[in-house]
Amino acid sequence: MSKTTRTALNVGAMALSAFLLASCGGHGEDKSEEKAGGGSRQTVSVATVSQTSLNRTVTASGTVSAWEEVPVAAETGGLTAVAVYVDEGTYVRQGQPLVQMNDVLLRAQLQQQQAQVQLAQANVSRDDAALDRAQQLKERGFLSQASLDTALANQRSSTANLAAARAALSETQTRLSQSTIRAPVGGLIISRSVTKGQIIAAGTELFRMVRDGRLELDAQVPETELGLVRAGQSATVTSSEAGQTTGSVRIVTPEVNATTRLGLARISLAPGAQLRPGMFARADIAVGDQPATTVPTGAVLYRENKPGVFVLNGDRVHFQPITVLSRTDAQTAVSGVNTGVRVVVDGAGFLNEGDRVNVAPAVGAPAVAPAAPAAAK
Repeated sequence: MSKTTRTALNVGAMALSAFLLASCGGHGEDKSEEKAGGGSRQTVSVATVSQTSLNRTVTASGTVSAWEEVPVAAETGGLTAVAVYVDEGTYVRQGQPLVQMNDVLLRAQLQQQQAQVQLAQANVSRDDAALDRAQQLKERGFLSQASLDTALANQRSSTANLAAARAALSETQTRLSQSTIRAPVGGLIISRSVTKGQIIAAGTELFRMVRDGRLELDAQVPETELGLVRAGQSATVTSSEAGQTTGSVRIVTPEVNATTRLGLARISLAPGAQLRPGMFARADIAVGDQPATTVPTGAVLYRENKPGVFVLNGDRVHFQPITVLSRTDAQTAVSGVNTGVRVVVDGAGFLNEGDRVNVAPAVGAPAVAPAAPAAAK
């Protein structure tokens, strides 16, 4: 092969390589432009975050407890319980007998002291009469002053003995009455710690009662919402074990726990509820119309179990986490997003972070044609 022929072949190969490289480079630019353009866009509708007055509900949870727990204990001791009349779950009225203790010895003491009172009364009558005679004789000059003083001292001693006998009798009568343990208030017996045959010491707790059977929920409220809760507001209380009942806020305690940042609202429960002390329950407290930042309920999405909305920034969307305060079918009260920004409503569930979108015109508004691509220079 001649030198001229080889040179021509090399020039042809270089030209072919340059053509292939130019072709590949052109396709790469087209793909970059397509990627920069974002491909197809989702058409969505948007709404503006606004400040409105919304019927708010504060949700709190806590433990059911007694409105007032009353311990029942023995006032006198050293006696044996011979009868126990009630058990847990019994509703008793005020003054109803609960336990009867052995009072045989007390009754014997009572009879003895009654006799002592009668004897003291007889002595007082005798010495009163003696003093009266001594005074008459002293006035006539037939009795010395010393004898009159003796009669007066005897009368005073008899009177004092009568007072002491009556006091001892009263003490025994009181102990006898205390041998029958009665309900101090009306209410529900929730615990019992006495059995028949037990020797009861003074001060020993025998029962614990819920006064008037009234229960309440110690609902723990976040400090950010505690200011919305007021005494008298209605609440719906729900328990997975005992169903649902109604109640009303009785009091909001003035203290917030420094560790948990929770305050306490005590909610009185309606009579007849199936709830029991110690149960866990949730309360939805109706706090009335309150100013709130609201978005359409359809705009709220959950990603990784966290609520948020897609905020429109130009033609791109950004997922903004929020906190849901309360919701209705149409509006949801939230925090974490500013009023005035636009959020995606229809089509939000199909978006991802940073997607480009086309905004659908509002109903009745003229359609906006997409902008024409810029002419290539």
